[in-house]
Amino acid sequence: MSESIHKILDHGELDEGRVTTVTVGHHTLAVTNHEGTYGCLDNHCPHQGGPLGEGSIENGKLRCPWHGYDYDPTTGTPPPPFDDAPACYPVEVREDGVYVTLPTEPPRVRTVSDALVETMTAWGVDAVFGIVGHSNLGFGDALRQAQKRGDLQYFGVRHEGAAAFAASGYGKLTGRPAACFGIAGPGSTNLLTGLYDAKVDRAPVLALSGQVPSANMGRGAFQDLDLQAAFGDVARTSQTVHAGSNHTELMNLACKTALVESDVTHLIFPDEVQIQPSDEPASGPEGRTWVRTSPPPAETLDAAAELLGSAERPLIIVGAGARHDMEPIIALAERLGAPVATTFKGKGQISDHHPLGCGVLGRSGTPIASWFMNESDLIVAFGASFANHTGISPYKPIIQVDHDPMALGRFHPVTVGVLGHVGVVAEALDRSLSTVAATDRREEVADRWSIWRTEKSSRADDDRGQGLASARIFAELTEALDPDAVIAVDVGNNTYSFGRYFEVDRHTVLMSGYLGSIGFGFPAAMGAWAANTGRQIVSMSGDGGFGQYAMELTTAVKYGMNITHVLVDNGELGKISKEQRSADLDVWQTSLHNPNFASFAENCGARGFRVTNADELAGALSAALAHDGPALVDIVADAALV
Repeated sequence: MSESIHKILDHGELDEGRVTTVTVGHHTLAVTNHEGTYGCLDNHCPHQGGPLGEGSIENGKLRCPWHGYDYDPTTGTPPPPFDDAPACYPVEVREDGVYVTLPTEPPRVRTVSDALVETMTAWGVDAVFGIVGHSNLGFGDALRQAQKRGDLQYFGVRHEGAAAFAASGYGKLTGRPAACFGIAGPGSTNLLTGLYDAKVDRAPVLALSGQVPSANMGRGAFQDLDLQAAFGDVARTSQTVHAGSNHTELMNLACKTALVESDVTHLIFPDEVQIQPSDEPASGPEGRTWVRTSPPPAETLDAAAELLGSAERPLIIVGAGARHDMEPIIALAERLGAPVATTFKGKGQISDHHPLGCGVLGRSGTPIASWFMNESDLIVAFGASFANHTGISPYKPIIQVDHDPMALGRFHPVTVGVLGHVGVVAEALDRSLSTVAATDRREEVADRWSIWRTEKSSRADDDRGQGLASARIFAELTEALDPDAVIAVDVGNNTYSFGRYFEVDRHTVLMSGYLGSIGFGFPAAMGAWAANTGRQIVSMSGDGGFGQYAMELTTAVKYGMNITHVLVDNGELGKISKEQRSADLDVWQTSLHNPNFASFAENCGARGFRVTNADELAGALSAALAHDGPALVDIVADAALV
């Protein structure tokens, strides 16, 4: 066995009777100075791996700090009758210090974790958000190797909940899975809220969990939880990779399910399995996936075309399920002259400056969309789920188009349910229309926008001396952002106001739609930034939402994430206050004690701007957006002017 010599201490660096830890390459050593003689032992106690370098020398023996096992500090020999000594390495004192002779490190062996990560990246998973810890170290090292090869980006976050939200934001933006990563026990359970957000909004995410050693599982060991049971509801598949598992096939299944089903999948890695050698080849999606562009059944297409062709005032509603298929839908709308409204999750899928775009329908929407809902004689819904917040009138004749059979007529019967790829169906409907009874509504759309913009302008000027009105904030934001910016929003009154007042062009809006989870905005923007779209990345929240994961601003600084966060700061959980008043209750426990968030941002290493009056807003937004790195604009807002 080849050996190499390394300097480990200078003279006088380690006092008599003391022990310290020294790292040489991947060797961790317990170095002692006892009665003028230096000793160098492997740092791991043979009993349970306790760190001998953190122990103490008592009665001439090096005592393990975990369980009190004793060893000779210079030879490692335990007292009789024990014989489980740690490895001891030759020490030499030279003129310039203390040296140790160590065996040369063997080449790194490809492990189960390496095979899993290679398979994961072959499926295009190129971003991982998480926290490395004691029960996922082997898998973490495989991620390190993949990052070194340039196969993925790894982002160490401050809380696993942010990791899951970031992965969800990435999936919502790209349609491809990112991964979130945690240790056993709480490190994995912290992922659950963000994973539920991804699940209910149909975003692909791969969750990766370290686990306690297999020998300790189910025995009540430290951080021993049944993670398959814990993730059983949120994950479409949750599997433990055992020593005898076909581990790359489990990863293939997890990645395929996440991608094809737009869902959450989960893999669990017991500690000792992660570092076992593996010769299983990695593989990817070749031969395992296909393009799903199924045409609709002829009879339902004919029924839909007949109904649509006879309608005089049809309204098209698009949901997030139509995000990647808007071109044929807009072409159909233009042929009909039919207005197009979006669900809140679909905001940005048609420009508010398009002659037929009429904004968001529902609680977060515009009076334009509501007007055309009320005046319509037919609803044509593409990729919309008919959630109660959207407010699609169930008594109207409805054509519903969706690729998911369970989505059709989910909450109430529809007149014609068309099963198929929404883009393919839109093109087929356009071709099938022999006559069109609809009247062109472009002029009416323009009139309704004129009325609403006059109202918005009036509201923007409201000033009670207690902060900016929401209409002013979002008017300025509309002017400031790139027309194709990615905007991750949070929940609360700030988000309702965004839906109502902000005018979209080619923006992509990310939100916690069905779960409505506070705290989503900033971590989701981190995920959007990691997708490397080259687009401007902006997040927005209230002070309550930002406070959930405020320390992730340091994560953004660490990785140089060019994210601008717009903080609507009204000193309270304004939506909850509003709900309490609406329920004829006293407003209670909704006030917030906030720092100066601009100063907080500066302390984190980001740029911070504080806005206390309307004249400061445009300049602050401009400066924040121009900054190459994370920036925060803290806008003092009037909670009543939403």
